[in-house]
Amino acid sequence: MPMLIVSPLSRIGEMAVRHRCREMVSLLAKNQAFHRPAVIAADRHLLLGVNDISFAGNAALIAPQEEHVRAIVDFSRSWDRTAPLLVHCWMGVSRSPAAAAILALAVEPEQDEMDLARRLRAASAYVTPNARLIEIGDHLLSRGGRLIAAIKTIGRGAEADGNAPFLFSPLPEPVTDAG
Repeated sequence: MPMLIVSPLSRIGEMAVRHRCREMVSLLAKNQAFHRPAVIAADRHLLLGVNDISFAGNAALIAPQEEHVRAIVDFSRSWDRTAPLLVHCWMGVSRSPAAAAILALAVEPEQDEMDLARRLRAASAYVTPNARLIEIGDHLLSRGGRLIAAIKTIGRGAEADGNAPFLFSPLPEPVTDAG
């Protein structure tokens, strides 16, 4: 089963090696210094220079835009799913969980948004997905507001120290016949 590894920046090397990741999505402030783990191929690394804000208008910060979310969707559709995909931001709490939800719907569009949101909360008590990324993802993936509503139902996550990576399945659990 394909898996997403959602991580803070401080743990990407460890997570990439431990989970044998070969691909990575980074959502960081523009020009933020970091080193891509050697196990991640340069051509399979999507680096998006975007701040963790939910509004546009501050000239010093880059709000998530449609082109950022479109890049996430396109990258997810090229993921071969033979190895976990590492998704990270500074703390692993807002931008990367939002990207993980978008990735999940891009690779498995038939899944229920509410189930997805519940799985995200079950995977981490800390996630508070970036609302702007979620809104743009909802629009680009033609979710009709369902993704926005589902993410709102899980509410704000617990306070985090930026040291809590987690695994997240982009696919819903298979329904088994109890019969």
